[in-house]
Amino acid sequence: MNYFKMFKIAGAVSKKCDKSFVGVVRDMVHCGMKYQAGYYDYQEFEFYNLNEEQRATYLTRGKNNAIIIKYNNKEYMNVFDDKITFNKKFNDFLNRDWLDLDNTSFEEFEAFTKKHPVIMAKPADGIGGIGVEKYNTEEYKDLNALYEGLKKKKQNLIETFITQHPDMNVLYSRSVNTMRMFTFCKDGKGCFLQAILKIGNGGVVDNFSSGGMYTFVEDNGIVEVPAIDKEDILYEKHPVTGTSIIGFKVPMFDQAVELVKKAAEVVPEVGYVGWDVGISDNGPVIIEGNSFPGVFQKRASLSKDKTGIIPKYRQYMDI
Repeated sequence: MNYFKMFKIAGAVSKKCDKSFVGVVRDMVHCGMKYQAGYYDYQEFEFYNLNEEQRATYLTRGKNNAIIIKYNNKEYMNVFDDKITFNKKFNDFLNRDWLDLDNTSFEEFEAFTKKHPVIMAKPADGIGGIGVEKYNTEEYKDLNALYEGLKKKKQNLIETFITQHPDMNVLYSRSVNTMRMFTFCKDGKGCFLQAILKIGNGGVVDNFSSGGMYTFVEDNGIVEVPAIDKEDILYEKHPVTGTSIIGFKVPMFDQAVELVKKAAEVVPEVGYVGWDVGISDNGPVIIEGNSFPGVFQKRASLSKDKTGIIPKYRQYMDI
């Protein structure tokens, strides 16, 4: 518990809603005990504007952790924690070539880059887009220096650059705009839960923690609410491209849903997974899987009925 951050958020909520600071803190504590909602949950999902019945429908970080403990077997989670192990297990779902640089000779790397001049390099254990870089190998006169440099930086997973679908480029072209697609494996069968669209904003990755934004995709593949960034700013249009985010239709969305449902059945021991999926010009591709998926749901002010994601989750899991 970081009391400084808690009190800072309580002060901001108190000012925003014209409520007493002490009253907000008491309500935070109440929500923490009854709904396992941390102070970030309280602010992000606007618990201060919800009644008790509405609050019970929201997936808080505490409840999300309980789902993971219940349905994700720790002995199998390493498949998702290491990107190279993941690529080996889910190779049929990647739709791209890749290399494990720690087990690749310079000659093999050279042959790979001749076939795929533009590559993405990642740390095998990286999170949040940290350490992910795009390289155009044709710009390097000394390819061996690049090879050694990548190994030194521990960017040991090399993948072909995904050429994303033209519609996704219209939204933002400097990064691959991906979806975080949540699945649950029930009795060995993959079930689709929800999809979040992550969009780049000024950089070459779309991660929220690296300056990107995210919004929610309805089951018909269409975005109906603004995107939000780390600074809590809402965007109805992309600030760089001017493309409308509200009303944007994700191409090949149905195919992406079917892809992650099948992938969910590969390691059923890890039942609850968040998949990062790109839409390439050749169809949807899985980038990685997360056995500790984050918490995403519309905040109360963006939800028509002020209802969280739990009712949908309960159609498939016992929570």
